[in-house]
Amino acid sequence: MVTKELVSNCLTTSFDQIPDEVKIHGKLSLLNWLGVTIGAARDSSIDMLVDLSKELQSAEQVSLYGREEKVDLLMGVLINGTASHIFDYDDTHLDTIHHPSGPVAPVVLALGEHLDLSGEEILHAFILGCEAELRIANAVYPSHYQLGWHITSTTGVFGAAIAAGILLKLDEERLSWALGIAGTQSSGLREVFGTMTKPFHPGKAAQNGLLAALLAKRGFTSSNEILEAKRGFANVLAPEHDLSKVNSDWGVEWELAKNSFKPYACGIVLHPSIDACIHLKQEVNEEDLEYIELKVNPYVLELTGKQNPQTGLEGKFSIYFTAAVSFLKGEASEKQYTDENVKDHTINNMMKKIRVVVDDEMKEEEVLAKAVLHDGTSIVYKVQHAKGSLGNPMTLEDIISKFKGLASGWSYESVRDGYIDSFLNLESVTSVKELARGGN
Repeated sequence: MVTKELVSNCLTTSFDQIPDEVKIHGKLSLLNWLGVTIGAARDSSIDMLVDLSKELQSAEQVSLYGREEKVDLLMGVLINGTASHIFDYDDTHLDTIHHPSGPVAPVVLALGEHLDLSGEEILHAFILGCEAELRIANAVYPSHYQLGWHITSTTGVFGAAIAAGILLKLDEERLSWALGIAGTQSSGLREVFGTMTKPFHPGKAAQNGLLAALLAKRGFTSSNEILEAKRGFANVLAPEHDLSKVNSDWGVEWELAKNSFKPYACGIVLHPSIDACIHLKQEVNEEDLEYIELKVNPYVLELTGKQNPQTGLEGKFSIYFTAAVSFLKGEASEKQYTDENVKDHTINNMMKKIRVVVDDEMKEEEVLAKAVLHDGTSIVYKVQHAKGSLGNPMTLEDIISKFKGLASGWSYESVRDGYIDSFLNLESVTSVKELARGGN
């Protein structure tokens, strides 16, 4: 059975069996997650969730990264998980357009703090939780995603449950139940993209996965074959699927090693066009430009085809706004995706010069851009591997610089540097409870 084999694989894979390069990638994923979480911790949607936790008189059990408040375990993973996806600046598994850290990182850090675990223990659970969710995502992509499910949330709940189950020391039967409880809570609809509810998805997946493991530990029963059963996850939510991908080459091939990090604060499918527009700006004067044509992968228009975004959040789902602002500003950080920029007259005029053409031959990390000038001449530029993709990855220095920029408005510089050192040397951290207070 698929579920039983996955549970066995997760529980029998020791930390020492994980390759060093995967451990390094896991630590970078956690550091990147921490940066995007701290950076968005003061967003108005997070204020709403914190206000709700206060109204509910949430127990002060775990930390909120980037804030002073403490909340209970379940609210903690919900709030931290939501914050991590607000900027759409988190990590991405390009094969499935999945953000693996969002549902798993808040769980391992919250349990690590609550149970006073070591850095090695949470890194171990994090890697296996992410590996499990990504393999499940591989098994149901693309049909599951094309139906309208947000795959980060729907499969992320399984990764959260696996990670929590490992840290809670569940046996095989109870971890199988945890996956069953998680699977029946699997949800997240792409309809809500461009609103506060999209970032809510990984937070809710984290909360649901943790709740599943906590209940299973107490003997709360569920299906033992939630992935493969006739009325289970794959058969109900993915008309086409291949569950052999869940366990094939376990311990040999590592999906987490394919995780990529974003240089830009928007969906990964927009990154090639951003690269191209930033490059064209260096060669073209705005006053000479007639229009820019972007030949893109079909997913670009499907996911980011909003022609008239009204908010900064909606701007993240507009190839027209993103191309215009990256051409004019030379970047596409979280500072570009504001309500003010979406309404800016100059940017709106530039949006009218963006033409998008779908080409089935274009890979998701590619774009063919053409700037046509008023005099009829044109400049063509092709991006084969967008910055941040596996073919053109961010360096360690890039990731550290990104973290420092996102955390620049919070706490003391020594605390930020302490986090960097601690997460890059996580195996040496003896107490996650101390880590939550600000690094070494």
